[in-house]
Amino acid sequence: MTTPLLIALIAVPVLVALAAIVAWALGRRRHRAGSARLANTLHLNARWWKDEGKKPGDLLYVALGDSAAQGVGASKPGRSYVGLLARHLRERTGRTVRVINLSMSGARLREALAIQLPALRRMPTPPDVLTVAIGANDIASFDPARFENELRELYAALPAGAIVADLPSFYLGSSGRRAREANAIVRRLAAERGFDVAPLHAATRRQGAARYALNQVAADFFHPNDRGYRVWASAFLPLLDRVATETRSTADTE
Repeated sequence: MTTPLLIALIAVPVLVALAAIVAWALGRRRHRAGSARLANTLHLNARWWKDEGKKPGDLLYVALGDSAAQGVGASKPGRSYVGLLARHLRERTGRTVRVINLSMSGARLREALAIQLPALRRMPTPPDVLTVAIGANDIASFDPARFENELRELYAALPAGAIVADLPSFYLGSSGRRAREANAIVRRLAAERGFDVAPLHAATRRQGAARYALNQVAADFFHPNDRGYRVWASAFLPLLDRVATETRSTADTE
């Protein structure tokens, strides 16, 4: 074997390994910077939704959930799936929509029960549309028994006609397996209560891990960006259209 060829055979794997290390280091740096940047927007999203909730509307749309419902990762809170659903509802019904977003960044089922559900109960009028998408933050320390007990308690307190979503796809690893186990619980308990389930897991999983990582994820490599939130909204739209059609028919007969 000639010396140049030997050098090439040694150098190429070394260069590939170095490139991989550099890419990994840059990725971690971008992830930390992106996470910090989005963390600084949490209070801005919450304030934006609080102001939105003060605006009048013919229809009342209430959302329960976590940071995804807050729109963390979107270029604007209104481009979250909640904002997209509200806009769709306005367009389909021809009526104004007031949005009260009771979601909280970082919320788990226990926070939904302790904080969001009491706020829903205190509302003077019931919502015309209620979406519930929560549970993803329970996956890190997933306890199936606790998850089921807390979800059952939450569902028991929701009004008829609530639209609940299953958990999005985590694509790979133990989180993906736990999400599938949690979703089996979601679908079973929703069926017991007669709730429609927005197939968020199927909608996100169809995108694939590679596509999600390349163009549907925000700066923290976790939350959706505007494109990702459009995928989330697509899981709700068929069920929302049913509500919109019923609402429009009721308005036409008044």
